[in-house]
Amino acid sequence: QVQLVESGGGLVQAGGSLRLSCAASGRTFSFYTMGWFRQAPGKERDFVAVISWSGGGTYYADSVKGRFTISRDNAKNTVYLQMNSLNPDDTAVYSCAADRNRFRPVTAARDLADFGSWGQGTQVTVSS
Repeated sequence: QVQLVESGGGLVQAGGSLRLSCAASGRTFSFYTMGWFRQAPGKERDFVAVISWSGGGTYYADSVKGRFTISRDNAKNTVYLQMNSLNPDDTAVYSCAADRNRFRPVTAARDLADFGSWGQGTQVTVSS
């Protein structure tokens, strides 16, 4: 099991930026594809972005493509989500998650069920 702790959320005005971080411990971080998901009030948890174990592959939800960038630093056991041009529809609790299996490409890890370890989440609120 891997332990994940998110940070970096907060309140920002529309058009602003935030960078979320997710620090991992407990397993060899560099073996696992990592994802970001978000859940708005009253809605289901949705996929946001995923990055492969090596960092060489990424994939984004259409709603954030071109605005959000996922990255990772395996030396620091941390995955990031840079969020630019934020709008009120981006308001949600953002959670990072680790793939259940090692060394999978991003094409194999995009659904909730693909991820076995989750952080507690960090709130992002975008005001209009």
